[in-house]
Amino acid sequence: MSDEEGYTGPATLLVGEKEVTVEVELRGYFQPIDGYYHWYGRIQENAELSSLAGGKKTAARVKTPQGEATAEVSDPDPWNRYRITGTSRPPFTTDLTAAK
Repeated sequence: MSDEEGYTGPATLLVGEKEVTVEVELRGYFQPIDGYYHWYGRIQENAELSSLAGGKKTAARVKTPQGEATAEVSDPDPWNRYRITGTSRPPFTTDLTAAK
């Protein structure tokens, strides 16, 4: 059994002033050494996101049906899927957030 939690499905990214509807696969875990929840994942290929991000790291806000969080969208992989990462409260329900 893995200690990772996650979410797979539709999400909305806010990049600058522009909202983009995307499909994401997100995972995360609590890191007791630094005391933060670290989450990360991939965004399925999306032409609108590619146009906005231009293949570079960019700040974003990600919203799923379970929550929202500040994120960093980084450069795409060879299949044009952007990586997304964040620290602290994730945009999905976890054992830590479900109890609150």
